[in-house]
This record gives sequence, structure tokens and C-alpha cells, in this order.
Amino acid sequence: MNNNDSVNPSNTQQTVAKRILTGIKPTGTLHLGNYVGAIRPAIESIQDSDDEAFFFLADYHGIIGCYDPAIIHESTKSIAATWIACGLDPERVTFYRQSDVPEIPELAWILNCSCAKGLMNRAHAYKAAVDANKETSKVAKEMHGDMEIKNLEDINYNEFDDGISMGLFDYPVLMAADILMFNATHVPVGHDQIQHIEMARDIARTFNFRYKPLFTEPSSVVDDDTPLLKGLDGRKMSKSYGNTIPLFGDGNPQVSAEKQMHKAIMKIVTNSQLPAEPKNPDDSAIFEIYKAFATPEEIAAMRTQFAAGIGWGDAKQALFDKIDSEIAPFRARYQELMANPRELEEILQMGADKARRHSRKQLDKTRRAIGIRPLAKLK
Repeated sequence: MNNNDSVNPSNTQQTVAKRILTGIKPTGTLHLGNYVGAIRPAIESIQDSDDEAFFFLADYHGIIGCYDPAIIHESTKSIAATWIACGLDPERVTFYRQSDVPEIPELAWILNCSCAKGLMNRAHAYKAAVDANKETSKVAKEMHGDMEIKNLEDINYNEFDDGISMGLFDYPVLMAADILMFNATHVPVGHDQIQHIEMARDIARTFNFRYKPLFTEPSSVVDDDTPLLKGLDGRKMSKSYGNTIPLFGDGNPQVSAEKQMHKAIMKIVTNSQLPAEPKNPDDSAIFEIYKAFATPEEIAAMRTQFAAGIGWGDAKQALFDKIDSEIAPFRARYQELMANPRELEEILQMGADKARRHSRKQLDKTRRAIGIRPLAKLK
């Protein structure tokens, strides 16, 4: 079955052209790369669409490898505020916190019981962790002279799972439950997440064959046209590289978010060309970031300024002005929401109520399909 084939149960998908589901992991501070690569295109894609959209804060996924409760709590608050501030309409979409829908982890357990362990063994994240342990174990033993290792068979295989939690091993099943609970037809993902959608399809197919066709096999949606922003050092903008430009600041109350953004932009690495020297815009991180916020006419004008020898300081200031013209209104709304967590909680609870209208029904059907149902009807 190819990636475009899917099971479409008549009781869930007859009146919906598409049902789109997007998960947002609440860890860390969001940056401009997140905004351009995920937040803005996701919100724009549903504004003039009849598609049904579900957005959720994946806080159960967030605790995999993160053992700091304060980070989970504050990130959930900050990321919820960010999406709402940037234009996500909770009246238009179903926006909820994963942990507020208890049917999801229950479905994950049911799906676990139909999922082959071998499928989880092939998950990229798990394999990467095992491979890292293999290399670490081999090097450590050779350095300490414990044994001469000629091949991996000489190593105790119990060491390969060192530090790997069941959460990391099993999270593709939880992700499948997130998707299948709402019979999502389309799931926007990056290239590194395509495997998880394929796993969700496999899990759905197995359940549908073994019991009854309750679950839609989802399709992954990868937008190759969405720009990947360059960071301060010219590499892809990523928290792991430490080269990001904060979207709404880092939470430091001593420095405004606007000043933090300006300071970061002024740190973008450039070459040593002087003002008045013609510059190649296509080699500049400044120009690449500018293109993600400017109109075609503004891009052409900036290209002309590069050819005329604009100074790097002036180019950075022009970049800040362009970004700030788009972000400033969102920043004000973000700060308002962060100061009023009650409003955020009300939005999330409203979303959870909407989500559970689906999840209660779907879980009841699933339970009955596997034989977990009342023995008799009581008065």
C-alpha cells in the first residue's frame, strides 16, 4: 500500500475533506526559525481552508529526556502563548494540551498490544541512541584496556540500552495514538519525522485488520518550499548550534524581547568587506533571513543595495526593522497572554473539551472492538 492509500472509515471521514493534526513539543524557547518554518506556514495554511485542524501541546512527549518540571511547565505556557499570539484562532481550530485528553494514553496502550516490538527497534531515534552507546562502550573499553575488542559481538549487549528510557523507545506508539485518536488524514512533518507517520500507518493497518477498520491511515505532509532560516553563524538556525534569534525573548525580565532580538541580529557573522564594497547577497545570512519576511519588491531593492555596497551594520538594522514590523504586534499579544495564564488555561480547556468530544467516542469504539465492554446494561 503506497503512502497515499488510506483506510477511511465511513463513520469518521465522510464530511471532512482533510483533518490535519499538528503536534508541538513544549521544550525550550522558540526562535525565528520555528516561526518561519512551522508556526507561520501552519497558521496560514488553515486561515482560508475548510479543512478541520487539530493543534496540540505534546507535553507527554516533552517529558521524554527532560526531567525538569519547571521547564515543562514554563515551556507549555510560553509555547501556547506564542501560537495564540501569532494568530492561531482557538475558535477555528481544536487547540489542546495532550495531557488533558486522557483517552490518548489509554489508546496508546491498546495500540502497544497490537504493535510489533521489531517496528519500534527500527525507530530512528532509538537506533541512534543505541549506535551512540555501541561506540561509547567500544571506545571506553579499549581505552581502559578491559578487553581487546575486534567486533561488536565482544561487547555486553545490555550496555547498548544504557540511558534509554521506555519513553524514548516507545514514543512512536504514543505519536500514533495522537494521530489515530482523531483519524487525522494529514500530518505536517519534517523529513526526519516521516518514519513516524509510516509507523502510525502500519499500526493502524494492523489494528484494522485484526479487529475492525476504525482508524484512518494518515499521510505525511512535507513542505519543501518552506525556507530554512540561517542562524547567526550561517548554519541552519538551531538551538543545538546556539545560533538562534529569539522570537519573543528568552524570558529575561531585565532586557526587553525587542532589544534581545536586535542584539542577536547584530551578532550575525559577516565577512570583512567594507561599506561601499559590492556584496554578494546570496552568500549572506542577513539577506537569506530578510527574504523570509520581505515582499518580492523589497527583496529586489535589498539585492540592489547589496550590489551598491550597503554596510553590514545598515544591512543588519534593515533586517531588524523588517522582522520587527511583522513580529511587534505578536509580541504585544504574547506578553499579554504570559501575564494572564488564566486566559491561556481557559483556551486550552476549551480545546480539550472539543477534542474529547472526538476522543471519548473513538476510544469507546476501540474498547468494544477489542472486547472491553460492559457485561450487561445496568439501570
